[in-house]
Amino acid sequence: MDSLYFLIPIAVALVAFAIKLFFWAVNNGQYDDLETEGRRILFEDDLQDQSAADVDKEK
Repeated sequence: MDSLYFLIPIAVALVAFAIKLFFWAVNNGQYDDLETEGRRILFEDDLQDQSAADVDKEK
């Protein structure tokens, strides 16, 4: 029972910290554009191939 007096405040502090981080992320725009990154991963190889071709042209 004594351990609960120690663990409950720690759990409440961790939850408060997680909520604070969540609101920080929302306020800083971390969740504004969820679609672009999902599509970028599909076409990332094409972008790397184009940049490699551009480097070869400059040489």
